[in-house]
Amino acid sequence: MIVPLTRQKFEQLIPLIATGPQYKYYWGKFSNFLQRLLISVVAVAVILLVRVLFGLEFGPIMFFLGVFGALFWLWYPAFQASIRNAKSRRYKYSGFFRGRILDWWITDRLIGKQETVNSKGDLVIVENREKRINLEVGDDTGFSVELEAPLRPVHKVIVRGQIAEMIVMSNRPDLSSIEDFSEVYIPSHDLWVNDYPYIRSDFFNEVSRRLRPDRQERPRRRRRRVEE
Repeated sequence: MIVPLTRQKFEQLIPLIATGPQYKYYWGKFSNFLQRLLISVVAVAVILLVRVLFGLEFGPIMFFLGVFGALFWLWYPAFQASIRNAKSRRYKYSGFFRGRILDWWITDRLIGKQETVNSKGDLVIVENREKRINLEVGDDTGFSVELEAPLRPVHKVIVRGQIAEMIVMSNRPDLSSIEDFSEVYIPSHDLWVNDYPYIRSDFFNEVSRRLRPDRQERPRRRRRRVEE
């Protein structure tokens, strides 16, 4: 089942400015922080060196560049997340998809190589691999997509046949061709399966509740007016 969404709702679900979880995703590990901090230090040093060599006054422009460079370590994760959000928001149309988990499997992904020397003095290449969970999600119409994400302990509750929801994106008004999709939400366990948190969960849960079959089929009861 795919239900078209308005542009306003789509932009609420995937905001332009980075959310907290998105900022945390791009904050990375401590090594990533150190890299950004080094860039900040180098940027400030270059600005001061240019000012001394060319005798420039420390005016508004130089002050702005100094602050911009000094805080690179702080604002760059938000910039990265916002750029990624903008790539998703470039699609003109979107829809709410509800289907089921058709299949799942575990794979290994090579995330890096490291050269080291063993006790005999030989060069050894160590491969860093990460366990990944792969989901195939689809519905009765034959539509299906595959999603890959880092394997987490909470994923042990995932089984075939569970209800799965996500946002799909397209450049066609009838959503006949899906070009991209968000992370997968499994409502029975309140579980998100993703690599990057595209969606604002509060807005998504609101849409999910409104489109649940039991809510749509449930007859509305008349409210009795309370007399004081």
